[in-house]
Amino acid sequence: MTMDSDDVEKSWHDPVALRAAAIYVVSVVVVAAVAFAATVIWHSLIAGILVPVTLFLGGIGAFIQTYRVWRVHGVWPIWQGAGWILLGLFLFCLGVPVGVW
Repeated sequence: MTMDSDDVEKSWHDPVALRAAAIYVVSVVVVAAVAFAATVIWHSLIAGILVPVTLFLGGIGAFIQTYRVWRVHGVWPIWQGAGWILLGLFLFCLGVPVGVW
């Protein structure tokens, strides 16, 4: 059996990994929300820049974790999904610094 067929045939059910990825995504979004609140309250361009930067770095961190889990033959698609969610939010929030400027 090759590694490719193992990925195709694997059951992707792993509640522990799902919980860890969900906590990671929520934590990154909370940090970005705090930066957004600071942006709104103080009209700070630096805080506005921190919103998309936080989401981008969180997405990259999730993809790094995807690679780590893949290396040990774990359930990596959960972390890949977390990375894509954070990068999607990053793209959505790219206009936040422009709104302050």
